[in-house]
Amino acid sequence: MLRLPPSIRIFAARGAVDMRKAFDGLSAIARDVLRLDPMSGQLFVFFNRSRDRVKILFWDTSGFWLFYKRLERGTFEEIAAIDGAATHAEIDATTLHLLLDGIDLKNVRFRGHLGRCDRTSGKNACSAIRSAN
Repeated sequence: MLRLPPSIRIFAARGAVDMRKAFDGLSAIARDVLRLDPMSGQLFVFFNRSRDRVKILFWDTSGFWLFYKRLERGTFEEIAAIDGAATHAEIDATTLHLLLDGIDLKNVRFRGHLGRCDRTSGKNACSAIRSAN
């Protein structure tokens, strides 16, 4: 499985992508359709129409990496629109791992102890980490 630093941003394309596309085709989609810089060091996630294949594009300062997974049965869950973005959604590493492992994101519930707490203000202001759906 992928080990991702917390600083990395992950962008998942919401539309179907032709899985015959390789480095140049996927970086063109990231640049022209998603309007993001494919050489930014962020992850770009692309699914095919039947949602049984996924490709992840990543730039590491010397070249592109391309990760590819094909499911033998079942499909990857569709990612819901966030903040009205029709072309893509930004997800966190936890959501990506859950998605790639086949976990149903609609039924995921994060427990309260996984939230962020601000105990410096004198109040116990905690907010639970939300899933990206």
